[in-house]
Amino acid sequence: MGIVAATRAVGAAPAPAEPAAVVTVPGMAPVIDPRNLYSETGASHLSPSVRDHLERIYVPNLRSNDVYVIDPGSMKVVDKFKVGISPQHVVPSWDLRTLWVANNAERRAVGSLTPIDPRSGKPGKAVPVDDPYNMYFTPDGKSAIVVAEAMHRLDFRDPQTMVLQYSVDTPQCGGINHADFSIDGRYALFTCEFDGSVAKIDLANRKVAGYLKLKMPATRFKDAPDSNSPGASEICTSTKGMPQDIRISPDGKHFYIADMSADGVHIVDGDALKEIGFIATGLGAHGLYPSRDGKRLYVANRGTHKIHGRRHGQGSVTVIDFASEKVVAQWPIPGGGSPDMGNVSVDGKALWLSGRFDDVVYRINTLTGAVAQIKVGQEPHGLTVWPQPGRYSLGHTGNLR
Repeated sequence: MGIVAATRAVGAAPAPAEPAAVVTVPGMAPVIDPRNLYSETGASHLSPSVRDHLERIYVPNLRSNDVYVIDPGSMKVVDKFKVGISPQHVVPSWDLRTLWVANNAERRAVGSLTPIDPRSGKPGKAVPVDDPYNMYFTPDGKSAIVVAEAMHRLDFRDPQTMVLQYSVDTPQCGGINHADFSIDGRYALFTCEFDGSVAKIDLANRKVAGYLKLKMPATRFKDAPDSNSPGASEICTSTKGMPQDIRISPDGKHFYIADMSADGVHIVDGDALKEIGFIATGLGAHGLYPSRDGKRLYVANRGTHKIHGRRHGQGSVTVIDFASEKVVAQWPIPGGGSPDMGNVSVDGKALWLSGRFDDVVYRINTLTGAVAQIKVGQEPHGLTVWPQPGRYSLGHTGNLR
């Protein structure tokens, strides 16, 4: 028996080495699983902070200057209220206690943040701030980062009062808008929509650490009514991309960047600030959302290369397997549509996305791709699904960890 046991031991494959623990910035919560930084956003990981929050979908409507509130159980709009001018995103706070509506007023000097109490679903008094196109939070929770897009600037503010702490200028990042953070919290990558690039922000030293121009693919999808299949492409005539949402890989090694002009997702090594790959997805790749188990990435393809698209476009959702970086599913919106921004339900069974040019919200079954729609206000944008599992929020429409 002893000889047999020894023989089996010699012939057995070695166990995979455990990844080294991640050394995070002071004040940041530890990374529980270095192989999956989304491990704490599983369906069973609801924080005690959100247990008395209403289960709702909050939809900011850019042109009607209001927020629609959807009960996902009944699939009906149960409330709506006016907010500031041009609400872009509904952003969960770092401590998960407040939802902030970012009203950037589109180049007018009347930008504001409207707080929503997720226990009642009701708005509070708006706080005036400069040009809040989007908002994030430093991983240690000490600052809110208001993305002042038109001003090429990041304003770091007190996360409770929104009093200005300091600013970081990003002069070479036209259209600065979306971000994600390194696994250790030391830097963030922000996309530059109008420069076709990304900016790396050194959070400790409060400065731009560098810029990276993204590569355009040789072909892209046709912006035409009769071509919504993955095989329909044309020679790319754009000289630069239009990067949108960005998400980090579960192991923290790569960033995935949706590009509305390139019709796919760039893969970037954030530490080296170098592009290492590209995955074609669909026309107008825009929003990125990891699955609840951290194994897949949902890509919302808005269905056009244009900033202001038409109704019933060639919208779709692409599903990427994180491990292989391959496309494993392609779900067109029946009858056409314009999926934009949103998030995944707590149980992971539904992907909720705004239909930007169709004035609807989509609920997409993450097993089959089946789509249901709900009519909302004019030009819905960065909706949030609430509550969300996780310990803290890094911002946007619910980037939790």
